[in-house]
Formats: sequence, C-alpha cells, structure tokens
Amino acid sequence: QVQLVESGGGSVQAGGSLRLSCVFSTPTYYCMGWFRQAPGKEREGVAGISSYGRTIYGDSGQGRVTISRDNAKNTLYLQLNSLKPEDTGMYYCAANRNVFCSGGLSISEFVYWGQGTQVTVSS
Repeated sequence: QVQLVESGGGSVQAGGSLRLSCVFSTPTYYCMGWFRQAPGKEREGVAGISSYGRTIYGDSGQGRVTISRDNAKNTLYLQLNSLKPEDTGMYYCAANRNVFCSGGLSISEFVYWGQGTQVTVSS
C-alpha cells in the first residue's frame, strides 16, 4: 500500500523558517513534489525533484524554498525560508510515476498524495 506521510508543519511568524518532511513508500525512482493549497484557492505546485536530483520550482516559492530528497531514507524535504503570510496553507507531498519529472508541477501528473501538513504564517 502506497503511503506518503508529511510532517514538520506549524505556526511561525513572518520571516521564519520551517522544514517539512515526507516519508514515502513509493519507489525511489519516482518524481516527487510538494504542493500547497491556501484557503479558498486551488492547489499549486511548490517544487519537484527527480530521483537523481533534478529540481523544478513553482513561481510562488522561487528563491525561498529548497526541495531535496534522501532516497536511502525514503524521505522528501522542503525547506521554507523567509516565510510570508501568503505562504499559509496545507502542504502536500505527492509522487509521480514519471522518472524525469518531465510533466513539471502539473497536478494531474501526480498520482499519489499524502494527507498534508498545515503551515500557518502570522504577520
């Protein structure tokens, strides 16, 4: 049974940092990604990473987020820095069977999803 379990969310003040983690049971050659959904808004891609480390970033987190993975630990990470109130939302880990992340951060490409971890940034 495929499982993706996120952790690391919380409440921080603007300018703070958080590190999100996702333990996954999908094959380590899958493309992995982080998405977020703010209240009342559509889910959007934050960052993605292939099994060999190629990274892609969405517009929302450019320069402030770093995605990484440790395949030996089956864990995906998202470092969030200089957080802003508009970064508030539920953050989801997801897996894409495409090895090269060639579909980018298209939500329809990701077939396995975690339950999410909440990030709240106060001003």
